[in-house]
Amino acid sequence: MSLLEKRVAIVSGAGSGLGRAASLAFAREGALVALLGRRRSKLEETASLILQQTGQETLIIPTDITDERQIDSAVQQAVQQWGAVHVLLNNAAVMEQGTVLELTTEEWQSQVATNLTGPFLLTKAVLPTMRAAKYGRIINITSAHSWNGSGGFAAYSAAQAGLESLTRTLADEEYEYGILVNLYNPGTLRTEMHATGKDPTVVTPDLIRLASLPLGGPTGTIVSYG
Repeated sequence: MSLLEKRVAIVSGAGSGLGRAASLAFAREGALVALLGRRRSKLEETASLILQQTGQETLIIPTDITDERQIDSAVQQAVQQWGAVHVLLNNAAVMEQGTVLELTTEEWQSQVATNLTGPFLLTKAVLPTMRAAKYGRIINITSAHSWNGSGGFAAYSAAQAGLESLTRTLADEEYEYGILVNLYNPGTLRTEMHATGKDPTVVTPDLIRLASLPLGGPTGTIVSYG
């Protein structure tokens, strides 16, 4: 039996990079995948690849993860289609330069909205169905910026640190409901955000493992590639 057989997974930022690679990997392991992202054309490309490689249909849900109404609607669509949500991969992110002195309030808020508030809103939206099922696996993509900081990336680093704290808080709050919440640091990947780095497919086995952790598995941890 595949590791994610009949599990329902929501992946944000599913149109490219790690989100696309993870969506494909989850589908290969039997998951039903809801693809979230701002660009419908990119989501359709991911869905086409999944159909070609696995024969599985997906849900394409164009979603701005900074908009709570769009997020609530996306989760409702997944639940209406498949009855539950078992796995959430908070992958969507933006990484833009700017020191504390340089950043405008709008630039700061924009990055925090995507990198921290978005995962909060998506998690909040899936928790009721996960609690009802007494099962959930939530993976938040992070980076070394969450604990090291990085000069010139003030908003991104601060949001990543916030996401780390949010993950540990959720792990504490949701453990009794069978929900495990962990961080994953893939290192530098070759994506639209980075011209160099590892191919995203090399880290997907780690994501599958976190998405299929057994009852009582680790929670509130940071797992790093390699």
